[in-house]
Amino acid sequence: MRAIIKRIEEALISKELKPGDPLPSENEMAKTFGVGKTSVREAIKMLEAMNVVEVKHGNGSFIKQKADVDNINSLIFTLLLEQGSNKEIFELREMFEPAYTVMAMKKATPEDIENIRNAINRLENAVNQGTQQADDDLAFHYAILESTHNPFVIRIGSTILQLFKASLGTTMKNMPEIAVRDHVRIFNAFCDKNEEELRQAMNDSFNAWKNSLMKNENITI
Repeated sequence: MRAIIKRIEEALISKELKPGDPLPSENEMAKTFGVGKTSVREAIKMLEAMNVVEVKHGNGSFIKQKADVDNINSLIFTLLLEQGSNKEIFELREMFEPAYTVMAMKKATPEDIENIRNAINRLENAVNQGTQQADDDLAFHYAILESTHNPFVIRIGSTILQLFKASLGTTMKNMPEIAVRDHVRIFNAFCDKNEEELRQAMNDSFNAWKNSLMKNENITI
């Protein structure tokens, strides 16, 4: 079963297989890999669960045309189960988020700018009403992420942000006004296309966020 999955992975990387392409029949794969049909079926089921393959009953199995973004993201569970240290997890965000934010700054359209501004306004309104939640904070980061217009960056970035949803909830509880202030500063640098100020604003925001967690959640970084 693993050999079949690995072979299909290699075929996708080399472009030997492309989205929408049919897979060989069960008989052909069983013969090629020297395994029984049961192993082939198990491999197909695994690939289907991984959102790689689509089974069309009566027509065979096909590489999916497009990944279903609403499907379970196995990468999130993989990262969670790795049980990395807090320091390693925070380093991941500090490395990745400034990079995609600078990319977004260079590629953002007027519509993207408006979406980011609206996210800040929604957060500020929620804070004023005392109803702020982690999702109110995340909306700002997702709006920037979408502004990269790069599906790979968006997918990976969304996964990383989900890992921090709980900690952002702590920030929203303990220092919502500071979060709003930091978002506005980041946004102003973003609009001015001032990369140096943008990176500094993000660094200061990260430090405030980490200090809040260390103080309120007894997290060691």
